[in-house]
Amino acid sequence: MKYMATYDLMESVRNTNEWLGASARAFASYPLFSLSMNPMLPLIAAWGEVTERSFGRMVAKPDWGIRSIVGPEGQDHLVDEKIVVEKPFGNLVKFEVRRRAPMARKILVVAPMSGHYATLLRSTVASLMPDADIYVTDWHNARDIPVSAGKFDVEDYTLYVVDFLRHLGPDTHVVAVCQPVPLVLAATAYLAGEDPEAQPRTLTLMGGPVDPDAAATEVTDFGNRVTMGQLEHLAIQRVGFKYKGAGRLVYPGLAQLAGFISMNAERHAKAFSDQIFKVAQGEAGDHDAHNRFYDEYLAVMDMTAEFYLSTVERIFKNREIARNEFTVAGKRVDIGAITSVAVKIVEGEKDDISAPGQCLAALDLLTGLPPEKKAQHLEPGAGHYGIFAGKAWRVNIRPLVLDFIDANSAPPAKASPGKEPAVKAPRGGKPAAPIRLASG
Repeated sequence: MKYMATYDLMESVRNTNEWLGASARAFASYPLFSLSMNPMLPLIAAWGEVTERSFGRMVAKPDWGIRSIVGPEGQDHLVDEKIVVEKPFGNLVKFEVRRRAPMARKILVVAPMSGHYATLLRSTVASLMPDADIYVTDWHNARDIPVSAGKFDVEDYTLYVVDFLRHLGPDTHVVAVCQPVPLVLAATAYLAGEDPEAQPRTLTLMGGPVDPDAAATEVTDFGNRVTMGQLEHLAIQRVGFKYKGAGRLVYPGLAQLAGFISMNAERHAKAFSDQIFKVAQGEAGDHDAHNRFYDEYLAVMDMTAEFYLSTVERIFKNREIARNEFTVAGKRVDIGAITSVAVKIVEGEKDDISAPGQCLAALDLLTGLPPEKKAQHLEPGAGHYGIFAGKAWRVNIRPLVLDFIDANSAPPAKASPGKEPAVKAPRGGKPAAPIRLASG
């Protein structure tokens, strides 16, 4: 089949490198060789160990690894992962905390489908778990989904979020990170028109491309330079015979990973060379900083071709969300129909993937939402990952998000005939004034 040989070639290269690493590690670790006192042998063994682990992680789905949390009484509570809604392309997963009563806050964390697994948000989820009941969208690797399951594009993604919100009920607070931000906004607007009672209480939208043209980045420039025909020809392949999704058209995770690494090739090369020397000197650990980061960073998943291409075409090129012309199942979704869901925008000052302004553009689209229901936060010095992981998230952003949720947890007051509904202003700063969308 067309492109299938390319997919299998990439997998063969990955598999060969993993084998070479394992062979080098085993060969250079023979006790007899230690008598030679050759300093190259420990380096060869270290190179093999790092290489085997790195290439092996590329096809492994990381574990959440959240075994327990500490409760307010100081005792550990075991945590179970429970699938509450199961679908072909993604599940709704709840982190069930044993021996804990239901929490006042119920948060749905919508993970990105952008080449990595939902476990990329592990630290985000773990930090929120002591203070809320947490649900997460766990998207599946397209290579493992049979062709018989059908297609999955941006409209299907939006409808999945709609179904998850309907299941959870109206007392839900949504935190969307990066790629899903515009689609979560569209899903909420869809519910506003079709099923208003199922809308969540709040949306926290973090670093997502609502209007990619509001602030240009390398990602948006690439989307504008390449035609859809070129993109389909260069990026799309068919899953090889090794996986259940054999024959499915996908944007391979390995291809995306190569793009990720090439953007900062020098930094990654130094990180791996440093790790090899640390392993050779016995200074590395199984869960050291390098392995914790790269075990997750290198674990990539395939996206369906229709999802990848429709994201580029409809979100980035045509700017359907930014122009409020997005359609789902043939129906236009009016973002201005959102009138009661409080929305908070979180951006990083040094975000080079979704630059400041791209996510903030959502506030201008919410024409039916009172100013008191809008808020924004720009985190000084934070990059893309910093707004949902690391010190900036733990110290500054997370408390602001929880305060925003608490300030808007009550059901919206029903207005008397001819009167506007009473709205409670969120704590923690002034509401954001809407900004003007960039033209183009």
